Amino acid sequence: MFILRGLWSLFVAAVVLVGVIVGTLVAAKLIPRFFDAGEATEGPRILYFHIGVVIVCGLLGFLFALVSFRKVVTWANRLERVSLLDKAAVLVGIIIGLVVAILITVPFANIEGFGLPIRIFASVAGIVLGIGFAVSAKHQIAYIFPGLANSSDAAILQLAAPSTPKMLDTNIVIDGRIADIVDSGFLEGPLYVPDFILQELRHIADSSDNLKRARGRRGLDVLNQLKNHPKCPVRLFDDYTDEEAPYDEVDTRLVKLAQAKDAAIITNDYSVNEIGKLHGVPVLNVNELAEALKPVYLPGEEITVTVVKEGKQPGQGVAYLDDGTMVVVEEAADYVDRMIPAEVTSILQNPSGKMIFAKITEKGRALLAGESQQQSRKRR
Repeated sequence: MFILRGLWSLFVAAVVLVGVIVGTLVAAKLIPRFFDAGEATEGPRILYFHIGVVIVCGLLGFLFALVSFRKVVTWANRLERVSLLDKAAVLVGIIIGLVVAILITVPFANIEGFGLPIRIFASVAGIVLGIGFAVSAKHQIAYIFPGLANSSDAAILQLAAPSTPKMLDTNIVIDGRIADIVDSGFLEGPLYVPDFILQELRHIADSSDNLKRARGRRGLDVLNQLKNHPKCPVRLFDDYTDEEAPYDEVDTRLVKLAQAKDAAIITNDYSVNEIGKLHGVPVLNVNELAEALKPVYLPGEEITVTVVKEGKQPGQGVAYLDDGTMVVVEEAADYVDRMIPAEVTSILQNPSGKMIFAKITEKGRALLAGESQQQSRKRR
């Protein structure tokens, strides 16, 4: 702020000084027109006129400085975002265009009355054409001066924040959805799997319980699938510190390791999520992601659902959306195992999840009534 104020004061002073100089020149030109030769000896009148013109030009310069300084600062801020290669290309274009224009217009310099306008016009046109040519050939300029391109790329790399390391827990590997998320490109790799997580997966895969064994083998298959993934490869992590105690439980070991390495944890386990929050470790919960991606239904919207069972209250039918959200449809108990169009009436959100209440639309009632009549005719 101090530097900006200093630049503002210097800019205003310079523009006011230019205004005073211009006022002096203008006054010298106007005095012979407003005063005859006989009045030249009357010094006070001429002095007052001269001072008045200078003051007016100085004030105009001050006002111009106030208006133009903000635009100059805005232009300078925009110029900061331009790469060094583009700046160099513009500078080269200005120099080339100006030199060529001056050389071409040398024969016209001595033409009285038209020489100066021709050279000014040629200079402006040469600068514009030179900038256009240099910008279009900036890649060739970078080839001749590679340092310009390297510095530009380095500035871009400095603005890019490094990605946070991410570690997988046992449950998210067994879940399998991490493979689909990686394929979508929403995660930056690599992903790290501590070797104690891998050992736990092996124990689960060797379990005598058929369900556990299938889950463990699916987790190992997911890791093998992601091992050489081009976007987000999985790496085995076995570099531990004193903060990671081998005698702790697997979830606690994982959280302490992530805390020591400034890493985030990807999980779908509630306990890991809560332990991570207690230790101040970033946790990416896939269940929360799925909850955030659920479609939002508003009262009055129409949905088509299949009634799977009767509800707790008389006449209610229960259906489920593709994401598992329960839909309670009024007066739909007679339409079990049938697809019906319904209109959302209200939405109940609680800690355990979301529940949608709906009613059969008038169009749906007519359609269902027609289907019932057709079925009764077939029975006859």
